[in-house]
Amino acid sequence: MEGYYNAREEEHEANKSAGETWGKIRSKLSEYISADAFSRWFKNADLINADEQDGIVGVQSDMHQIWIETNYMDELRAAFAEGAGIHCSPRIVVKGEEIELPEEEVKQAARKARAGGQVKVVTPDTSAKEVAFERRLKRVGINPELDFESFVVGDNSQFAHAACSAVAHQEGRNFNPLFIHGGAGLGKTHLMSAVAQQLLSGNPKAKVVFLTAEHFANEFIEAVRKGNLDAFRKAYRHADAMLIDDIQFLAGKERTQDEFFHTFNSLLNSQTQLILTCDCPASEIQTLEPRLISRFESGLTVELQPPGFEIRVAILRRKMEQWKVELDNNIVVHIANQIKSNVRRLEGALTRVASYSFLSPDNMSIEKVDELLGDLVRDENTNLITVEQIQKMVVDYYGLNLSDMTSRRRPARIAFPRQIAMYLSRQLTKLSLVDIGEVFGKRDHGTIIHACKKVKADMESSSEVRASVEKLTASLERQI
Repeated sequence: MEGYYNAREEEHEANKSAGETWGKIRSKLSEYISADAFSRWFKNADLINADEQDGIVGVQSDMHQIWIETNYMDELRAAFAEGAGIHCSPRIVVKGEEIELPEEEVKQAARKARAGGQVKVVTPDTSAKEVAFERRLKRVGINPELDFESFVVGDNSQFAHAACSAVAHQEGRNFNPLFIHGGAGLGKTHLMSAVAQQLLSGNPKAKVVFLTAEHFANEFIEAVRKGNLDAFRKAYRHADAMLIDDIQFLAGKERTQDEFFHTFNSLLNSQTQLILTCDCPASEIQTLEPRLISRFESGLTVELQPPGFEIRVAILRRKMEQWKVELDNNIVVHIANQIKSNVRRLEGALTRVASYSFLSPDNMSIEKVDELLGDLVRDENTNLITVEQIQKMVVDYYGLNLSDMTSRRRPARIAFPRQIAMYLSRQLTKLSLVDIGEVFGKRDHGTIIHACKKVKADMESSSEVRASVEKLTASLERQI
């Protein structure tokens, strides 16, 4: 049943209490952000509901919601806790739109609405299950918005998406562990979150462990300190699925690596699905135990690459549709041409442009877009070393011809410098293994992996090789 609840119709004391609570939160929030930001984004915001599980803040438009969720959620969370003693994960909604709440919270939401804040509340039927599921996702640490439907698939992500979808629908039993690697902001966490959501949707009683490697390490250290290792192991070794983000964080942590190795083996032996994400291939994680590398590589490894132009445009249009933002096509194309490195930065660029378009009466122009995205574009275009620069530096250093970098000749005096160039290309550029192989005479990615492993091993065993690589690296970095 649907009903409009107007705060003016509620008891005076309830209004007064809600107003006092919001006043405390606003006062504390004003200490955390600039006066201009507070006036622009929170001046007309209202407190709709606040309890220990949920804090709902109503704002005047979609753009206010997007901007606050993008920039000020940590400050708002702290303001709830420090200002009003309410420890919750605030939600931002647009005033006048529907807020789905469980039935027992409907009257409470209305009572706590501020005077004049009219909010449409939907008493649940089937929607109650959806709200409960979303809350469970948040408790596990999963962003409900990061699902398969919201992921834009392209050539850069098609294989990774297919593998994750198979695992999520329990059709990829041989894909265990599933190891997803790629640069920052390319969608690793998005895909892993989508898998977790699908697993929980298919089996609500499943025990899905979703965390970062840093969280695992911190909990292990705390368990050692308190002498609770048995409880720690019980918590992690009886899961139905374990999904670990940013596994490269384990590098250099010997005791944590040892514990994770045994946890990993225990789960793998019990046929628990394991998914790991990393910013590089497992073999390239510095100071990671070889036995862990071999375990990580024992299943399926997939790579996410930077999106091509068409996919960048598709991502922007999908976000515009979600955010109900309208921009001219030439503006969208220009943003896609300027921001190429990752999806996260692309969405950040769209947020800036869309926010300005919303707040300013002026028509958006290419010149204004360039002004708004100036620092992002500079980051995209600076500090970029190319494979061609690396190849030229290496051939000059070893007295070779540039054609030796792409030839099929394999004498040691050519093959090893070529491997060093491949290694440096992997370390100093954002190109994928496939792209690097193309520049080195259409070699496959396995050849690049072999070259990187060999140079890395030689650097550890030979001070001469290490000195040469370090000298080349320093020379290349001075060029940019």
